[in-house]
Amino acid sequence: MGRITSSRTQLKPDPKFHSVLASKFINCLMWDGKKTVAQNVFYDALDEIAEKVKDVEPIEVFTQAINNVKPHVEVRSKRVGGASYQVPMQVRSARQQSLAFRWILMAVREKKGRPTSQKLAEELIAAYNKEGAAMTRRENTHRMADANKAFAHFAW
Repeated sequence: MGRITSSRTQLKPDPKFHSVLASKFINCLMWDGKKTVAQNVFYDALDEIAEKVKDVEPIEVFTQAINNVKPHVEVRSKRVGGASYQVPMQVRSARQQSLAFRWILMAVREKKGRPTSQKLAEELIAAYNKEGAAMTRRENTHRMADANKAFAHFAW
């Protein structure tokens, strides 16, 4: 029987840029265990970024894009005496990263009709410039947390 292991402790940096963040992203991008396909998509996207964004390293654009998309606060449901409140809470760093990945990949997968590497490159450049679908998602999350600030005293 295979052991379930924490990928954080076993994660090896990606072969090209030696970035642990990139290899984690490649794992999230991967479908049906096809890692080479996922790597090719990711590296093609970074090559496109290199063509479009001249003065910055593509891996820097990627890292900055992820950091821009990371949410700092989110709302979580808490039941207090029969009523559910949306309580704003700080987001832990591991969850920040996984939410950022998820939102970027969702934005990429919602767009149809072009190679994934192109869509990924566009979404990463957009996130790097603090725009795009994933950034909109983050803004909405922050806005909800802001709107429900009145319930912050329910935070546990």
